[in-house]
Amino acid sequence: MVLLLTITLFACESNYQNVKKLSLSDGAPVAEGKGINFKYTDSGKLVTNLLAEKLLDYSNLEFPYKEFPKGIEVRFWDKEGKKSTVNSDYAIQYEKTGLVDLRKNVVLVTGDSVVLKANQLYWDQKNEWVFTDQPYQIKFKDGSYNDGARFDGNQDFTIFLSRKNQGVQLIDKTKTEDVK
Repeated sequence: MVLLLTITLFACESNYQNVKKLSLSDGAPVAEGKGINFKYTDSGKLVTNLLAEKLLDYSNLEFPYKEFPKGIEVRFWDKEGKKSTVNSDYAIQYEKTGLVDLRKNVVLVTGDSVVLKANQLYWDQKNEWVFTDQPYQIKFKDGSYNDGARFDGNQDFTIFLSRKNQGVQLIDKTKTEDVK
């Protein structure tokens, strides 16, 4: 009797999974959200606030992702309480890789007043690295700016590698050393 009950239980679970798969049309999201206001806290402090008009959750696929077809705004606070924001008209987050693809009218403003504008920006959340192979413009808090074709750097812009660019860099002569 126990054996029969166990077989029936596992058969029902298997059938339930198959029915669940059949109820979704191919390529359909497993969930859809509207008016998203997701807050992430650490030790009682707000660390991240994600705002989006629409979210499509494709975590049911072999390569799961979340899509934000009507744009996204993400607010970040660092350990010192400085707020940074990123906005884009479209975004997609890949769960397995931790990569976020921001597209169309991407604007990133750091807590240190660095402003980055681009048509597309990738953010590697695991490695805390941002990069693009599209044209961009960046303005630093000291008034320096850079227009370029592509770049990569860490997410707080203390490391910034640019390719094919032009701009204005301001140098404080009082902080330079004489080279002899």
